[in-house]
Amino acid sequence: MTKKEKFSVKKIFFISYAHRLLNYNGKCENLHGHNARIEIKIESSKLNSEKMVEDFTKIKNKAGVWLNENLDHKTILSNRDPLVNALKSHKQKMFLTHENPTAEALCKIIYENIRKLGFDIKSVKFWENETSVASYKKN
Repeated sequence: MTKKEKFSVKKIFFISYAHRLLNYNGKCENLHGHNARIEIKIESSKLNSEKMVEDFTKIKNKAGVWLNENLDHKTILSNRDPLVNALKSHKQKMFLTHENPTAEALCKIIYENIRKLGFDIKSVKFWENETSVASYKKN
């Protein structure tokens, strides 16, 4: 095996969520929902002792659980959104971001949190619908 060789695995997850964008002039300024597809790519120049980049079950059990607990069936809003207090008063589950919850911002949030789980993550792709996808990776 040469140093230029790379192995990779991708695991795909699906979540449903609601969001809206602040200071945006268009349909996305209104609270609305998506059924998102999330692709997590993990890369390595060598395989582990089981001849895997990473076990798909481990990815599902760690990354999938994080996605389900934090984003799935949640309202994802900027922490500056005036709706936050109203939703809290009705005990609605939310995930708050420091910025607008765009597909690009969600890619970065997912990337950083999955990396914290111990995965050598290469990239995240986030489809907010069947035709619109954003991606994030660090060089």
